[in-house]
Amino acid sequence: MAGVGGVVSKLFFFNFFMSSGNIIGSGIFISPKGVLEHAGSVGLSLIVWVCGGGICTLGSMCYAELGVTIPKSGGDYSYVTEIFGGLVGFLLLWSAVLIMYPTTLAVIALTFSNYVLQPAFPNCLPPFIATRLLATICILFLTWVNCSSVRWATRIQDVFTIGKLLALVLIIVVGLVQICRGFYDALRPSTAFEFREEPSVGQIALAFLQASFAYSGWNFLNYVTEEVVEPRKNLPRAIFISIPLVTLVYTMTNIAYFSSMTPQELLASNAVAVTFGEKLLGQFSWVMPISVALSTFGGINGYLFTSSRLCFSGAREGHLPYLLAMIHLKNCTPIPALLVCCIATIFILCIGETHNLINYVSFINYLSYGVTIAGLLYLRKKRPNLVRPIKVNLLIPISYLIFWAVLLGFSLYSEPVVCGLGMVIMLTGVPVYFVGVHWKNKPKWIYQVVGNTIYSNSIFYLFDLQY
Repeated sequence: MAGVGGVVSKLFFFNFFMSSGNIIGSGIFISPKGVLEHAGSVGLSLIVWVCGGGICTLGSMCYAELGVTIPKSGGDYSYVTEIFGGLVGFLLLWSAVLIMYPTTLAVIALTFSNYVLQPAFPNCLPPFIATRLLATICILFLTWVNCSSVRWATRIQDVFTIGKLLALVLIIVVGLVQICRGFYDALRPSTAFEFREEPSVGQIALAFLQASFAYSGWNFLNYVTEEVVEPRKNLPRAIFISIPLVTLVYTMTNIAYFSSMTPQELLASNAVAVTFGEKLLGQFSWVMPISVALSTFGGINGYLFTSSRLCFSGAREGHLPYLLAMIHLKNCTPIPALLVCCIATIFILCIGETHNLINYVSFINYLSYGVTIAGLLYLRKKRPNLVRPIKVNLLIPISYLIFWAVLLGFSLYSEPVVCGLGMVIMLTGVPVYFVGVHWKNKPKWIYQVVGNTIYSNSIFYLFDLQY
């Protein structure tokens, strides 16, 4: 029994650290400026960070129920396809492939280039061309790495994870030292809620969208439900420990920023952590841009790895062209899927601005979260007798959906072009689905053209689902 208990304990802590590590990413070095800009004051921005973690906890509990009720890999895509059918599942996949992953990759790549270049341009923003060129080189290099070897990609991920942890620990410790020395004017209640201008509900909604970019990854918890021993006990435990821990880290990081920077300085900075380091670390200020660059570099690698696998999974299910389900015969890497992700990312980073892109991708992210959690309520009604190892109180998904509806409604009102464009791109998937997936009796010449394209290159082969 002691041996079994040890295994259970190890699996629990492994999943706990994995889920915490997946949520804590490079977004914390990107989003603080956008949250403060839309919230309008230091105090309200800190409230947004704390409440954002609470919303993620509600969503994680709903996803935990879905994860053990529908034990399939693929996350939102698998759940929605199972509950609502192929069209809705395809639209989520379509938006992820065309919007969510490429846009997230573009934002992280631009952050990487800004943090690398900012020390060379201390008194101004790095040139537009320079940031885009360096971001493109980074995307191309990591695409080549992921195409060449799975082992290289995973080793890069392991090594560069240290960067984000080093940067966050350094920021929080230095910030606490500053507070202990009495440098916390911006955090005093009398000044923390001094608004530059009174924020509207729409602006607060956009502040939540900015914060949600840093919290993205909370739904990773449901991906490990099949490997968790006693998920009914251990999965909620992991949720209630990991997400509050991440919330604490994010809130303390923002408090640390405000211990040494005025709101005006933070808003004027193009690389907040670099400005923080220059003010407090003196001759060791070079540590901060290097740490953040390592973090974002690893983040790009991780998103390339996972986004290409989503394309691969969708192609195996017949929802994307079979070409994307092909892997290299020698390297065993999904090269076509990686190239699609690379091309889409480079296109987006050349036309978008970082904080607008965050609103854009966060809106679509929340849209997919809401549809998935609505599926939980629908499944409760249609299949009430289905075995549910985890069954959350109905108030949890209902509360989440109320917040979801308010957030998306006011975000769309405040940023109709940015948010509306994402919805339009998602809806373009409807005719694609009916022509490419639903239409089964296509003319033979279409299959012949596709077949000749797929099998014309002998270095690829189609990965069989039964393999």
